[in-house]
Amino acid sequence: MQSPRFQAILAILVFGAASAGTSANLAFGAANPATSQQTVPGRPPEAGPNRPANVPDGYVITPFGFFHPSCVQSLAKGEHLLADGRIEHADGIVEETAAVCTHPHYTGGRNPAGTAANSLLLEKNTPSAINGWVENANMSTGSNQKSYGAIVATWAVPNQPLADNGQVLYYFPGFEDINDTESILQPVLEWYRGQWTIASWNCCLNGIATSSAAVSVRSGDEIYGSVTSACAPGTLACPTWNVLTLDMTRGESTTLSNTPSEGQTFNWAFGGVLETYYATTCGDYPLDRHMRFNNITVFDQYQHPISNPKWATGVDDMDTQQCHYAVLPSPHAVTLDY
Repeated sequence: MQSPRFQAILAILVFGAASAGTSANLAFGAANPATSQQTVPGRPPEAGPNRPANVPDGYVITPFGFFHPSCVQSLAKGEHLLADGRIEHADGIVEETAAVCTHPHYTGGRNPAGTAANSLLLEKNTPSAINGWVENANMSTGSNQKSYGAIVATWAVPNQPLADNGQVLYYFPGFEDINDTESILQPVLEWYRGQWTIASWNCCLNGIATSSAAVSVRSGDEIYGSVTSACAPGTLACPTWNVLTLDMTRGESTTLSNTPSEGQTFNWAFGGVLETYYATTCGDYPLDRHMRFNNITVFDQYQHPISNPKWATGVDDMDTQQCHYAVLPSPHAVTLDY
């Protein structure tokens, strides 16, 4: 059951302070409840010496697999990714050319980036290492003529893992196109080298993985994530979306506003996903040993909340330590055990 506090927050974020009827603009980026966006210095985690055998030196880790650094970009506050891949800066100036990735990227096959023409499957160099999605709860509309208009969820930042072996952990809800999986929009919680951060991601226009500026968060903080259509209710394949990741405890947020969808019809929803890289033991996971996504609300393309969503589950624990993996869904919550 959704708490009264969350229902109030949802009403403000989705329907606006005036509670504008049964439909909503859902422009979370434009109606951002937090005014500050503190960037975390640095770039995505380096693949390093423990990378799979066919990943070249110098690559970095993203929620979509291993990418060349030139194929990953982070937008500053006020910047927008346009439909052709160019960036519009906060002052309105638009870059003359769009970034285009000319390097292959490497995935475990489950990542949506794995369907792209320049994607290659990973070669395994450690039998027990995980490099990709581990657990998820998902559902689809069952038709390419039906889509979703928004997904929102909350979750708490876990405790620190027992061990730090260079592993990278990602947690997120999100949207994909089950009939033409070219991209994914997702608000992401990341752990790497003792630091929790949040960022909003869009992969992969022109082969580029794009994120909003990362924001530091702490164990125990409550995170709100949303992916929402920027179009009028009833739009099947909206060309622009808003991805918001908000630390409700500290009032810090990071947003991709009006980010392009590459022509995708988002008819595949993920209520919660665990994705890891270089996790080799159960101690590489947080001490909580589970992640619970709460207050999950999925809206249909007419911006009506789906009252009783039916979640399917997926667990890919082959070649890994047996860490009691399980996905436990209910209509508005998903627990990932590990």
